Amino acid sequence: MVALSFLDQSPSIEGVPHAETIRDTFAFARTCEAMGFQRYWLAEHHNSLANVGTAPEILVAAIAATTSRIRVGSAGVLLSHYAPLKVAEQFRVLEALAPGRIDLGLGRSPGGNDLATQALRRGIVADFDSAVAELLGWLADTAHPDYPDVRALPETPGQAQPWILSSSPRGAALAAKMGLPYCFNISHGQNHHHAGEAIAHYREHYRPSARFSGPLLSLAVWALAADSDEEARFLYGPRALWRVQIDRGIRSGLFSPEHVAGLTFTKPEQHQIDHTLTYSFVGSSSTVAQKLDDLIARYRPDELVMTCWTHDPAHRERSCKLIAKGLAIEGVTR
Repeated sequence: MVALSFLDQSPSIEGVPHAETIRDTFAFARTCEAMGFQRYWLAEHHNSLANVGTAPEILVAAIAATTSRIRVGSAGVLLSHYAPLKVAEQFRVLEALAPGRIDLGLGRSPGGNDLATQALRRGIVADFDSAVAELLGWLADTAHPDYPDVRALPETPGQAQPWILSSSPRGAALAAKMGLPYCFNISHGQNHHHAGEAIAHYREHYRPSARFSGPLLSLAVWALAADSDEEARFLYGPRALWRVQIDRGIRSGLFSPEHVAGLTFTKPEQHQIDHTLTYSFVGSSSTVAQKLDDLIARYRPDELVMTCWTHDPAHRERSCKLIAKGLAIEGVTR
C-alpha cells in the first residue's frame, strides 16, 4: 500500500503578506495530520518572492510541537550552504522535541539564484556528498577524525530519518551507496524524464545500511484535482503563469486564476505551459487518480509526496481529499 504525504513549498500569494503564507504552511500541517497523511515536509528556497519558506528547520519545530502523529521534516535542507555539525545539532534538538517523527531530507540544489548562493555559502565548502557523509557521522556519534572530542548534542534515543532528495541519477547513486531512503522529484521541469534511470539505479545498486536494510522510495509529484478536468485546469492557471514568469525573469506571488484566465500568452509561452502538464497531475479526481495509479504501477514507490499550489488554500485542501479518495489510500480521510 502506497503512503500519501505532503510537501509544502510555502508559495506566496500576490497581495498577501508573507507572514500569512508562513502561518498558512503551519496550519495546513495540522489539516494533513487530521486527514491521515504520513509525512509533512517543508521546502527551502532563498531570495524568491514565489516561495518564502527559507528555514524549514524552524517550521519543523513549530509543526512538530503542535501535532502528535504525523512525521515532520525538511525537503530539504540544502546542505551545501551549512556546516554538517550545525545541521546535526538542529535535528537532534528536533528529535528531542518529537521523538520518532523527524525526517531530515537533504538536497544538493542551491535553492536560489547565484547572488543568494554567494551570500549563503561564505566560508562553507560546498561538497555535497562528503557533507552528507559527515552529517551522518555526527548523527551516529561516530568520532570525526579532525574533531575527535566534539559531539553533536543533545543526546537522543533515536535519530532523525535521513533522506536523499534529487531529480537526477547522481542523487540516486548517493542514496544507494549510503543505504538511505530516496525521494525522486517527478515535478522537476528539466529532469523529470530521468525518473526511470534514477530509480532503477537506486534499487539495483542499493547497499543495505545499519538503519535501512532495503531501499525506501518516495516520489514527489505536483498534483491538483478538482470536480472536473476543466475546473482543475482553471485552478492550475496561477502555477502556469509562475512557470512563464521564470522565463521572463520575474518571481512573484500567485495571481488568482481569474486574473490568469484574462491573460494572453505567446505561442512559445503556451507551449511551455502545456509542457508542464506532461509531468504534472492535473484534472478531476478520477483523471488524477488514473495518472497516479499508472505512475505507481510503473515505479512501485513506497510513498507519494504531493505538492500543490492554489491561489485559494481551500482548493488545495479539496484537492488533497479528492486525490486520497481517488487513490483509495487506507487511513486517509476522504
